[in-house]
Amino acid sequence: MKIIEKFVSINGEGLKQGELSVFIRLMGCNLHCSYCDTLYSFINPVYKDESIDDIISYIKKTNVKNVTITGGEPLIHEEVNELLIKLDKLGFNVEVETNGSVDVKKFYPNVSYTIDYKTPSSLMEDKMCLENFKNVTKKDSVKFVCGDILDLEKSLEIMKKYDLINKTNCMISPVFNKIKLSDIVDFMIENNLNNVKYSLQIHKYIWDPNLRGV
Repeated sequence: MKIIEKFVSINGEGLKQGELSVFIRLMGCNLHCSYCDTLYSFINPVYKDESIDDIISYIKKTNVKNVTITGGEPLIHEEVNELLIKLDKLGFNVEVETNGSVDVKKFYPNVSYTIDYKTPSSLMEDKMCLENFKNVTKKDSVKFVCGDILDLEKSLEIMKKYDLINKTNCMISPVFNKIKLSDIVDFMIENNLNNVKYSLQIHKYIWDPNLRGV
């Protein structure tokens, strides 16, 4: 598999936010979001070819139980399913961060999928696989990255259309330095968004937001 980087840090967002996790970042992405913060994973990428056994050996040595498979878009890799199966069988808590354009039903079901819904400011909304939002469960989550009020309004529309608040875990996350952080809180209050989580990318507040490997 083509690995951009692997490291241990806290999980900056998602259901395991604030917990230690081993991050495995795979090369490549099928989208190009306007606010992408991992361009290095698919534009002139520097990667290392590693076998699934190599990756698992590294993860075991960390003594960390949470594993985050990310990208780019990890689900464009044919081998990722085998990796997910093996990690789950070994007892790791596995989360896959996916951009919402790939049908997760085609992949191993016993792990957690954090699925983006690309809001209008991403310029990638038309690439969403809408079947994902019909089939998510409580072990998964749907993340809405919002850069303005139109993004927030579209997020609410999608939550209602697919009954996401009742079916899964919903998170709203700001595009870094693009929206007033309190505006998201105000929107959540105005719309009674109970059981929706406001998810800051806390790693960007602990370290330089452009720093890799954290």
